[in-house]
Amino acid sequence: MSVAASHPAKQAASSTISSAARRALHQQRIAETFAAWLLAGPALILLIVLFFLPVFGIFAIALTDWQFGANSLSFVGFRNFREVLSDEGFRTSLVNTIVYVVIVVPGTIVMGLVIALLIESGKSCRNFYRAIHFLPFMAALTAMAIAWEALLHPTIGLVNQTLSGLGIPTASWLRDENTVLPVLAVIGIWQNLGYAMVLFLAGLKSIPQDLYDAAHIDGADLWLDRLRTVTLPMLGPVTMFIFIVVALKAFETFDTVQVLTQGGPGHSSEMLLYTLYRESFEYLRTGYGASIAVVFLFIVVTLTLIQVHVMDKRVHYQ
Repeated sequence: MSVAASHPAKQAASSTISSAARRALHQQRIAETFAAWLLAGPALILLIVLFFLPVFGIFAIALTDWQFGANSLSFVGFRNFREVLSDEGFRTSLVNTIVYVVIVVPGTIVMGLVIALLIESGKSCRNFYRAIHFLPFMAALTAMAIAWEALLHPTIGLVNQTLSGLGIPTASWLRDENTVLPVLAVIGIWQNLGYAMVLFLAGLKSIPQDLYDAAHIDGADLWLDRLRTVTLPMLGPVTMFIFIVVALKAFETFDTVQVLTQGGPGHSSEMLLYTLYRESFEYLRTGYGASIAVVFLFIVVTLTLIQVHVMDKRVHYQ
């Protein structure tokens, strides 16, 4: 009887211990959740205040006919968005921006990788070359744009004087519809080159030497074979990061257009952000400019998600 009677007591004690363990586990989870929200709270509040609220505000303004400085406004629904999508000037600036991005992003990645490989293979003055190539990224772009304007001057500019001395035909680089956008793209590559180079240098240093030794044993004796089988695959994450960052910076190009061309000649160099600025602050069509900002944000976010989705499948993570 005593043995049989002890079983309910053991079960009750076990049930009490199990309930206490569950309560302790539940309290621990509550404490961890509270700690997580406490740590993430300031960043989340800043994200809401600095990003989501402005985006909501811009979208609200885009639904009105408000003009900058006006004391009244009227709700117009999606009229501004319909006008944006049917505006030939907006389509021109969108095409110019896409062409600019298509030139700048691959050019920056290729040139940044080539310079990083050359610096990494060198034996001396590495820090000097790094500083020289990184300087454009750190310099004020407006000041550099003025320097580029002087270099590209059609008569006294160093570029045309050099070409003329070599017997090569010159051009009005910033005043010709056929050359202005490629020239701006070259300036964009020059600006972002140092940033890509530094990241590629960090990526090259993180590649284990054992992989190159294994590739050599497998018959990859030429540097091109090692580049194709080891270097490029191992630089996949760095390349994807550079691709996304440079693409975003290229979409946001404004300074060089404002300083060098003001969108001309004939809107041939007008970018999306410059169109937004002109409509909002020169023509004072704030509601219409806000609708351009919303469309611009939608395009950038969509293209970024597509880039991440497509490239992430091709990236090799260690």
